[in-house]
Amino acid sequence: MMSTSHTTAPLKQGELDASSGMTRLVGLGTSAGGLQALKAFFAHVPLHSGLAYVVLQHMGPDHKTSLSHLLSRVTALPMHDVQEVTVVQANAVYVMPSGGELTLAHGCLHFRASTTAQVSHHPIDVFFQTLAQEQGIQAIGVLLSGMGNDGVAGLRAIEAQGGLTFAQQPETASFPSMPQSAIDAGCVRVVAIPEDMPDRIIQMVHEQGSGTAASVPVQGQALNTILNLLREHTKNDMSMYKTSTILRRIKRRMVAHGVTVMDDYIKLLRGNAQELDFLFAEMLIGVTAFFRDSEVWNDLKNKVLPDLIQSRVHKGMLRAWVVGCSSGEEAYTLAMIFQELQDSQPHLLDLRLQIFATDLNPHAITVARKAWYSAKAVQGMGHERLERFFTPHLGGFVIRPAIRGMVLFARHDVILDPPFTQLDVLTCRNVLIYFNAALQHRLLPLFHYSLRSGGVLILGGAETVGRSHALFTPLVSKSRIFRRNDLPLLPGAVDFPVQRSIPIPMHVPEILAPSLPNLQSMVEKMLLQNFTPPAVLVNEAGDILYINGRIGHYLEPAAGNANWNVHVMAIPCLRAPLAVALRQSLKTQQPVSVQVQQLEDEMPCSLLLTVQALQEPQALSGMVMVIFKEMDMPVTGGDFQAIPAPDHSLMSELQNAREEILTLRHEMKTFKETLQASNESLQSMNEELQSANEELTTSKEEGQSMNEELQTLNGELQSRLDDLALAQSDMQNLLNSTDIAMLFLDNDLNVRRYTEKATGIFHFREGDVGRPFSDVSNTLDYSDLKIDLMETLKTLTPCNKSIASSDGRWFTIRIMPYRTVTNTIQGAVLTFVDITQAKDLELRLRQTQATNPNQVPLP
Repeated sequence: MMSTSHTTAPLKQGELDASSGMTRLVGLGTSAGGLQALKAFFAHVPLHSGLAYVVLQHMGPDHKTSLSHLLSRVTALPMHDVQEVTVVQANAVYVMPSGGELTLAHGCLHFRASTTAQVSHHPIDVFFQTLAQEQGIQAIGVLLSGMGNDGVAGLRAIEAQGGLTFAQQPETASFPSMPQSAIDAGCVRVVAIPEDMPDRIIQMVHEQGSGTAASVPVQGQALNTILNLLREHTKNDMSMYKTSTILRRIKRRMVAHGVTVMDDYIKLLRGNAQELDFLFAEMLIGVTAFFRDSEVWNDLKNKVLPDLIQSRVHKGMLRAWVVGCSSGEEAYTLAMIFQELQDSQPHLLDLRLQIFATDLNPHAITVARKAWYSAKAVQGMGHERLERFFTPHLGGFVIRPAIRGMVLFARHDVILDPPFTQLDVLTCRNVLIYFNAALQHRLLPLFHYSLRSGGVLILGGAETVGRSHALFTPLVSKSRIFRRNDLPLLPGAVDFPVQRSIPIPMHVPEILAPSLPNLQSMVEKMLLQNFTPPAVLVNEAGDILYINGRIGHYLEPAAGNANWNVHVMAIPCLRAPLAVALRQSLKTQQPVSVQVQQLEDEMPCSLLLTVQALQEPQALSGMVMVIFKEMDMPVTGGDFQAIPAPDHSLMSELQNAREEILTLRHEMKTFKETLQASNESLQSMNEELQSANEELTTSKEEGQSMNEELQTLNGELQSRLDDLALAQSDMQNLLNSTDIAMLFLDNDLNVRRYTEKATGIFHFREGDVGRPFSDVSNTLDYSDLKIDLMETLKTLTPCNKSIASSDGRWFTIRIMPYRTVTNTIQGAVLTFVDITQAKDLELRLRQTQATNPNQVPLP
């Protein structure tokens, strides 16, 4: 038994769970290579920590684990193999049996055995999720060495409840996959070696119970430094988040490292990319669920969406933006209720819904794109919806393609990145509560700008439109659903993020860089003097430098990475005339106007497009102003300067281009038909490959699970082999120390083992083990030895004889059957006790008696 000393003070029961008095649990999940990590952990656990420890290890139902026995060698803590129902007590270790699921409910551990076919591949996730549900902020999860990603979902559940999450340093793990997966998922608060974890856990629990975390001093300059470090590392500005929220998240990381002064934490942050990633992940709150606040979704489905569809402003497609989508549940919920509404009203089958779901957390976006959710994540959903929108897959459920196809996920910062526009629905639920009042006031006009006329804004239960009440009308006040008012915004009312996110092109005159505020005032002054329509200021390459008014009818962000070039953003019917007018104006330095007729419902009316190359003021020299003016009637006469007639060479180039286009169209048509046939073949092949891929994935999962179980079993067997080797050494030393010659034979009278003293009787050489003992010469005058051996094995009666040897020694030979612990006979044991001195004494006494007959005879 191994004992250790610790300086950490034991915890009082009141510090463990003041609300219910329940013993606080530490869940330790591991798989392949976990035995050494567990030994290192428990070797440093104090005997009176006040905590209970639950060990979960992958093991098949056919293998009985000996983990309790192996761990009892490094700690004096009581070891218990969990039964069907086990009451948890402090200062004890509970080991999950092989093959089954372990859950926690009402302070008791509940084990449910399963067959080989039913055994769970994620038992750690199952227990961690019930631990998070049962103990909430008091939950503690530890992930050690192992293969796969079991435990990641469980740690995420504990983290969402505010509990403590730990992972072994991947470099110290025999199999780093499990801890590394948890670290990559951003759900680990502390990464440490197993030896350091017990003290870190007890320290953090003690600080939680005593309120030390709340007493961390706050320094304004230090907070700004931390936010600057985060901005440099992640390119995200969090200075406009609520200070109280930021401080709580920083304090949690400080407590995780045992730091009480912000300056010390800043030293830890500098040059520590991993800790900056952890702090950034801590800042991002990802609490979400399917059909969260069901009344909101019922109101949206039954009241809001039907009215929005009847308004006829959607033109066959609804566009929605889900801000702060986290792992995607809310975006998929919106797609599901739209599908239900569409199925209930057949006339809506031609209507489509495009959902843009964005979040700042890249890990959450990755999870959302996979569209796979655990059984725990969908347990609150009705059976009908579960069968309708999900497919069982790998122990969980995956979103069906029809729903997945409605949603486009992207990483997006609503503070810095340009918004999505021409929207019918914009949901921003429980996001604004983390922003300060200034940022909230800035975002709401931006949301108004992004929505179409009559568009719908959905906020969280604790959020309102505040001072922007004139921009929105409540539709369902209780559900925080608002309709956009068609209220014109004053110049400058919308703080468009493009002004902060797009760098100034290198070829823009340097005078523009230090005078951006003057740029706005000069442009607005000139617009007020000469123009009133919407307009944009661009450079020679077409990069947008400034936007005035609502230009959503003419320009819109393109899919993919943000690109604020007027040629890319222009709607299709404007691209050609805009390019020609821009080139002509730059060439002639004169205003150029083009009238564009309505094309394919892309524009509500005719448009007068005016392009003006600027020379004054000096700061705007080289820039171009593009003005959009809608016209109810075609413009005739001399009201505008048309594009000057192109020269002959330009007309020739244009005619050649037209001929090439016609040829290319014909080739493309033929190529399209060929591609269509190939596409049909590829689709058929893809279905076959998909089926084969699913089978291979299942086989891979099963193989990985089997490999983990074999690795775990191999660790235990290796430990047993070490014990057996030590026991064999002890036995060999014991036999040699008796100074008695011994010979062990099997049932066929082959040599199995012998002691060193036996080499003085039998002429053993290396390699004689396994040979018949009769092949080995000896010094005994015992011709009936083999006969006596056979008789002993037959009758199981010991045989004792005194035999002389050729070198003058005498031995008492005892032949006994060899019995195993199961009472089976597997050979014979011969012991040779040297009685030469006794025989010599007997001989002398007989000689003395012969010379002195009056002496008492020997017996």
